Amino acid sequence: MAPILQLKGITKRFPGVLANDHIDLTLNQGEILALLGENGAGKTTLMNILYGLYQPDEGEILVNEQKVIINSPTDAINTGIGMVHQHFMLIPVFTVTENVMLGSEPVKMGDFLDRPKTSARIHEISQQYKLEVNPNDYVKDLPVGVQQRVEIIKLLYREANILIFDEPTAVLTPQEADDLFSIMRSLVKQGKSIIFITHKLREVLDVADRIMVIRRGAVVGEADPKIADKNKLAEMMVGREVNLVVEKEFKEPGEVVLSVKDLVVANQFKQVMVDHVSFDVHAGQILGIAGVQGNGQTELVEAITGLDKSASGKILFKNEDITNCTPRKITEVGSAHVPEDRQADGLVLTFPVAENLVLCTYYKEPFAKGVVLQYDKILENSEKLISDFDIRTPSSLTPVGSLSGGNQQKVIIARELSRPIQLLVASQPTRGLDVGSIEYIHKRIVQKRDEGCAVLLVSPELDEVIELSDRIAVMYRGKIIAIVDAGNVTKETLGLLMAGIIPEKIEKEQGEKVVEITF
Repeated sequence: MAPILQLKGITKRFPGVLANDHIDLTLNQGEILALLGENGAGKTTLMNILYGLYQPDEGEILVNEQKVIINSPTDAINTGIGMVHQHFMLIPVFTVTENVMLGSEPVKMGDFLDRPKTSARIHEISQQYKLEVNPNDYVKDLPVGVQQRVEIIKLLYREANILIFDEPTAVLTPQEADDLFSIMRSLVKQGKSIIFITHKLREVLDVADRIMVIRRGAVVGEADPKIADKNKLAEMMVGREVNLVVEKEFKEPGEVVLSVKDLVVANQFKQVMVDHVSFDVHAGQILGIAGVQGNGQTELVEAITGLDKSASGKILFKNEDITNCTPRKITEVGSAHVPEDRQADGLVLTFPVAENLVLCTYYKEPFAKGVVLQYDKILENSEKLISDFDIRTPSSLTPVGSLSGGNQQKVIIARELSRPIQLLVASQPTRGLDVGSIEYIHKRIVQKRDEGCAVLLVSPELDEVIELSDRIAVMYRGKIIAIVDAGNVTKETLGLLMAGIIPEKIEKEQGEKVVEITF
């Protein structure tokens, strides 16, 4: 049987960069093809070409053995290609029906929207593919996993046969991820074909029928998930051996460095996002905050780091009250911050690498004398950190915005960890990074913990939280509902807690003991 999709010799050049180098790709009907590659490997560029956001410099695309020209997402959809983006394209205040029909609204009697027709079709699709979505629910009231099902229904409603899933489990609990994989298998059983982009090797081995690896813009090989292993796949991705296991030894915790007491934080609409949260982080300890994104973690970190004000409660740094202090004050007492959004909150993208490496200390000696910057010292500092932290950049004067995501993150890590600190607040420190960059950043975080630094780690990635943390606090709807020992808790238990299922029920159903119940 001929492939449903073929990419032949796809080449894309940007100034100074060969993003895709004569890539050949085939996708068979009823197949899940996993696309693996490190940051900057060319996966996103390739999918943007397939979805009509870029046009190739060379090569051609064939659907059902017919050459097609895709100049826009509309062309892609009309060709039967749809994409489920990592960040959902939904309007929260609209119903499921209104979100699905948006852009292709059926009408009756001239100008009236035919909502019942769309609703009936959604119901049919939901039943056919076991998606279990109510057409009349408002999106804002749906769990994240169900919102993702709405995105899938949008594509099936438009009769897409080729579905691209871009990092689809980034915001899901383990149980929601398993549900998604069941849906994906149901889709391919009924003739759909899927390209699955992820950096989570375990998921690739669990769900893919075939694995294709891209490195530096070119295809370096394929693998059969039935016989492939994580270490070999990681080595193919980055071109060297990668240690996927976080190596850390037990360390007796020291004094309390960060103490959060009964903290309340509201958003701009006066909605409480952090609801009377309390916890301590000790020297030489990593406390992980687990939870599905959007449960108050962002607001908690912003209050601790001075980016937002708290409504009530206390934040103490070694018994010094830093509640509602400025970011500079909190930095100067000995705190470092790796922000969730590196581009918005961690870097000045138009500034060179050298200046980004001194954003916290540019006004201090040796980088300044009075109000005069000492550029020789700034450049000297940058050359050392570029070497020490393996930042891949053409020059210390290169604008940081032109670096890959992994190297931008290394700039932040280098700046924050190269100065004397007693507290590290790391929010999603490996978000969107490849296995090589993840390995490097994990080592640096553990190194700071071993040096006696207190670490607050916030991540929706359960594997990351479990492997790095000494203790784990689970956050749900603004509250910390339990704090557990990382060495004595299963991923399943954490997943249930992240979904808001109370520990008493977990104990009853699974016989597991959850410690430090906080509600």
